[in-house]
Amino acid sequence: MRDEKMVTMANQIAIFFKSQPGDDRAERVAAHINDFWEPRMRQQLARYVDAGGAGLEPLLLEAFAGIRVPTEQAD
Repeated sequence: MRDEKMVTMANQIAIFFKSQPGDDRAERVAAHINDFWEPRMRQQLARYVDAGGAGLEPLLLEAFAGIRVPTEQAD
């Protein structure tokens, strides 16, 4: 997947949860990504965040600590 599409998808999730009540928005963003994004997508997100995370919503960056990133294995 292109990085631009991944950023758009991640930001849509963060924007949705930003509009929800409660103080656990970052945890809910992380839980959603952990539940619904396949391992390769979470790995791509991790690489993107490590490279600076340009354009990602602040809530997504806050949630990143709770996102489970599988270790990459050689094919």
